[in-house]
Amino acid sequence: MSDTAIRDAALTYLHSHQVMTLATVGVEGVWATAVFYVSDGFDLYFLTAAHTRHGQNIGRRAYIAAAIQEDYRDWGDIKGIQLEGEVVLLADDERATAVTFYTHKFPFVGQSDAAMQAALAKVNWYRLRPERLFFIDNSKKLGHRDEVNLAG
Repeated sequence: MSDTAIRDAALTYLHSHQVMTLATVGVEGVWATAVFYVSDGFDLYFLTAAHTRHGQNIGRRAYIAAAIQEDYRDWGDIKGIQLEGEVVLLADDERATAVTFYTHKFPFVGQSDAAMQAALAKVNWYRLRPERLFFIDNSKKLGHRDEVNLAG
């Protein structure tokens, strides 16, 4: 498969899914948690409260790993994304852009009640920009994965 085809497959996969599992490390050790995300190319935007364990971990060490996959019942069907990269806390225009992307993908966020809107105003918005990304596709061969050329 060509670099372009692998990139396109990975981008399609990212765009068609909505939950990623973050792997972080902090003073209490390693931690994993699932978050909703929205993608813009390979940039992944998510939100979380600063007081959460993964939020605190990101605040201490912003280089993390993440995985995106479905809950498959057959090993041969497994497809997914494995990645590592830097997380950046967003502010101002970048934060507003992330909120726009997010509410477009998840309309329920913009339609939530006043209490939820108040809670959302207090959370942190982040961008995860992968430095390495692999697309897994066991339909080709068990354990098959291609590294995606992020430079384009």
